[in-house]
Amino acid sequence: MRWWDIAPVLELEHDLFPEDAWSAGMFWSELAHARGPQATRRYVVAETADGRLVGYAGLAAAGDLADVQTIAAARDQWGTGLGARLLTDLLRAATAFECADVLLEVRVDNTRAQKLYERFGFEPIGFRRGYYQPGNVDALVMRLTDPAQARTESSESNG
Repeated sequence: MRWWDIAPVLELEHDLFPEDAWSAGMFWSELAHARGPQATRRYVVAETADGRLVGYAGLAAAGDLADVQTIAAARDQWGTGLGARLLTDLLRAATAFECADVLLEVRVDNTRAQKLYERFGFEPIGFRRGYYQPGNVDALVMRLTDPAQARTESSESNG
């Protein structure tokens, strides 16, 4: 993801997460840590052949722990494997950052995403009450141990 992707990312963000969408400032802040030798973030976008942005994802690393900050696919891309490809990229980045564990929060009512994460080996470890505001929706916290050994999109297609 680069600065010029922020506007189309925000359009998708507001469509998919109308109550708790990230602001432009939040994306700018994350991208400030995504380049150079001291980078601690990985942000990617997915586009169609005609250049339409249809997905994005981001990961933050701190020490040996990574956190999936965001992952989204346009509604017309649901069921195409785009979410799995984005997650695969993030897990490769977590491995490159030498992270032993990857955490994420997912809305308790987002079973589609939970199933994706479970396919990759993430396990539920707790809840964050009222995490998503202003809707006061709980988050399920999930953890993946050893992202280098995760059941990623590429390993699933090779097996």
